[in-house]
Amino acid sequence: MEKVFERREKIIAEANKLRWELGENIHDILMENIYENAAEIARKSVKYPDKEIAFSFDRTLDKILTSKYFGFPIMFIMLGIVFWLTIQGANYPSGLLSNLLVDTIHPALKNFAININLPWWLSGVLIDGAYLAMAWVVSVMLPPMAIFFPLYTLLEDFGYLPRVAFNMDPLYKKVGAHGRQALTMAMGFGCNAAGVIATRVIDSPRERLIAIITNNFSLCNGRWPTQILIATVFIGSAVPAYLAGIVSAAAVVFIAVLGITFSLFVSWFLSRTLLKGEASAFSLELPPYRPPRILQTLYTSLIDRTIFVLWRAIVFAVPAGMLIWLVANITIDGVSIANHFIRFVNPIAFLFGLNGVIFLAYIIAIPANEIVIPTILMLTVANLGIQGVGAGSGVMFELESTADVASILHAGGWTLLTGINLMLFSLLHNPCSTTIFTIYKETKSWKWTLVSTFLPIAMGLTVTFFVTQIWRLLTN
Repeated sequence: MEKVFERREKIIAEANKLRWELGENIHDILMENIYENAAEIARKSVKYPDKEIAFSFDRTLDKILTSKYFGFPIMFIMLGIVFWLTIQGANYPSGLLSNLLVDTIHPALKNFAININLPWWLSGVLIDGAYLAMAWVVSVMLPPMAIFFPLYTLLEDFGYLPRVAFNMDPLYKKVGAHGRQALTMAMGFGCNAAGVIATRVIDSPRERLIAIITNNFSLCNGRWPTQILIATVFIGSAVPAYLAGIVSAAAVVFIAVLGITFSLFVSWFLSRTLLKGEASAFSLELPPYRPPRILQTLYTSLIDRTIFVLWRAIVFAVPAGMLIWLVANITIDGVSIANHFIRFVNPIAFLFGLNGVIFLAYIIAIPANEIVIPTILMLTVANLGIQGVGAGSGVMFELESTADVASILHAGGWTLLTGINLMLFSLLHNPCSTTIFTIYKETKSWKWTLVSTFLPIAMGLTVTFFVTQIWRLLTN
């Protein structure tokens, strides 16, 4: 038995020696030769008499979209256009939904509760807590998603997203990750849990684990409303009105690109420390370009994505709204639990350019990133003690425009630094509970699940700390 073991070890050692004598790029060389031979055989044996124009069109367009000079600028421009259309188009329908759900239906529900003598605490939990949380999730999230997802799906169906993955492939290879991580990253822009599941296309366990850990750096759909709203309120308002939309969109694009940068950096770090190894070969067959299919796109984006994500957000927002009402109305020594927490955490949060409201909101919003903004608004109103419909309920009660959101946040002591750091922390914080559970199901490891959960938080606090210190050093 020992002789068999020794013989096996010698064979493995000799194989490794011969492997490295062939060079580091042996997988790429083999793959290139296979495709070159296949292309040569196709040129000699296949004719395209009726498809020459279409074939030429695909090749010509690919030379532009996958060019090392134009590929990335076009990608940034496309992202900017999508975000600009989302930002500009979402304001008006958000206001209409807010007027209907909050300004009209909420008072009617409160009057109905009074007429049937519903106890004040039950009315608060169900109407000021559960209902208003749901109402704000719908009014804040639905319009941006109804614009963003159809545009995203059009780019996906047209065949552009695989070209983005093609452009990103060399970068992931250089950092020791698998080229298909670019595809899982793109999937993460829709949903991080879906992005984690999509890592199954990566055969190497090491590279798949890197893709799982770094997928949270892709801004999921639940974080788009936060990025868009904060960019509009703080970044867009810092420039002339005619530039506000463009500058806000550029800020969101910057955060999305920053997420890709962090994904590459963490992949490089892991591939050289905890998860050492050689990057595997990756072949990506680019699909042909297809004309837009409007009806199918609307169905896929609005039903399969927008409604599904919105429903998930509502399911999590309802109990979170109840929790917010309870922590805002259960008092200790005359002060609510929420205010106790906010006052205790404020000095610590100040070091990171944030505040206690943001910290508490992200704790409550662990079930879903979609409810971060409604939670922040609710807690800010409760903390300020603003009087009006639903005052003292710990919920947001009036929001007719982005300007109203800005006035609430400015009254809560928010500055441009707070807005910038919230955008950064929205990118660099723990995954939602659904994604955390998915990571554990895919890895079967609490160790890597905890790494995936707390690594982004550590990075977020580090980044916001240094941004804050540099900002205050330069502005004082």
